[in-house]
Amino acid sequence: MDSQWREKKLYPALGILTILFLLYLNFSDHLNFSFPIVLWLPRMSFVGVNHTRFVLLDDNKEILKDFYVNGWNSYWLMEESVWGPSRKRVKEMMKRGDEMGLSVCRTWAFSDGDGPNALQSSPGVFNERVFRGLDYVIVEARKHRIRLIFSLVNNLNAFGGKSQYVRWAKEAGFNVSSSSDSFFSHPIIKDYYKAYVKAIVTRKNSLSGIKYSEEPAIFAWELMNEPRCESSSSAPALQAWITEMAAFVKSLDQKHLVTIGLEGFYGMKTTEKSGVNPGEWAASLGSDFIQNSEIDNIDFASVHAYPHSWISRADLETKMDFLSHWVDAHISDGLHLLKKPVLFTEVGFPLGMKSKGVYDRDVLLKMVYDKMSESAKKREAGAGALVWQLLVEGVERYGDRFSFVAWKHPTTYKLIVKQSCRLHNISFQGQENRKRPHMDPCFDKVY
Repeated sequence: MDSQWREKKLYPALGILTILFLLYLNFSDHLNFSFPIVLWLPRMSFVGVNHTRFVLLDDNKEILKDFYVNGWNSYWLMEESVWGPSRKRVKEMMKRGDEMGLSVCRTWAFSDGDGPNALQSSPGVFNERVFRGLDYVIVEARKHRIRLIFSLVNNLNAFGGKSQYVRWAKEAGFNVSSSSDSFFSHPIIKDYYKAYVKAIVTRKNSLSGIKYSEEPAIFAWELMNEPRCESSSSAPALQAWITEMAAFVKSLDQKHLVTIGLEGFYGMKTTEKSGVNPGEWAASLGSDFIQNSEIDNIDFASVHAYPHSWISRADLETKMDFLSHWVDAHISDGLHLLKKPVLFTEVGFPLGMKSKGVYDRDVLLKMVYDKMSESAKKREAGAGALVWQLLVEGVERYGDRFSFVAWKHPTTYKLIVKQSCRLHNISFQGQENRKRPHMDPCFDKVY
């Protein structure tokens, strides 16, 4: 009787399950249904901070090893994950990042407004289809052991930004200043932002079944991409906003790091640093690298570097001199003043002209990479850098003059891989008998 039951019912059932599983593995990017796949995701450690260094933690929050970052930006990942056919580009980007030894990718976890692929169409109203796209980004990142920095709102108007929040408050009939600086001070707008953050942080991934707050493939939450004020008089409001929102994120999630998203400009209260800024205009934007970054719930400082935009008329030698001082100053501040890691979350350079056979981009990127490596060797505050930005074939519409398909530029590609290997070797110092990590292009290579 039991034998007949197994033959007639169990075996066909197992056969059907096997077929469904194989279909899912091969065609899941194009299917409209999903179910948890957590059993097939690799194990990853959460990232913590030990003084001025990132570290990987075990389940008991004990330090496993130092963690130095070589990474990249691809802000377009969620948008390309909304529809099944375009998800292959996200998969390809993660695969390529893994092959280059890159460990962290920074991307947008926001799209606010009435666009067809907006994540938040109005305050607290979310498009589940787009949210599932973000779910997919996380799963693909984890498959390739990439960690994500999720930026939560834009200072700029692209993808809605803080101006969209201000418009929502006005449309709801609230007395809101016409200045977008009201984003940082108006209680209703702050409530909008908090509701959004809560929805993101407490989200359960529809593909893996894991809450974002429990997901080790998320490296950090970034409060805003490049916060600036229209008037320097709004600087106290920005400072208070960072303090409030960093504490709010921590109240929801104690496992992930929090950063601001600053460009690194020194404000009017740090006049002794004014010479490091790219111009007098930088101090008038309401942000201040030191004052903002020293807030307790900010785990690491973020910096950007765009000499071609900030001092556009300067020659290459002047840009190199500026960049050298810019990087040195922020690493020093992280070590001596902030006592926190400093991560250059955007470094962007155009391809430029060849000088003595070397592209401008390679010269400037190598300078940043060399300084990060030296800081890592000394266990100082330079924690790594993320290049802006990498593309794959088919997403060129998201590009700007600082964007590129890395494998189409062999000299830059080689530079990126070499930096990955240098930082990997520093991270693994003292672990002589380590096993080959997944897809590690740096195993047994010394730079």
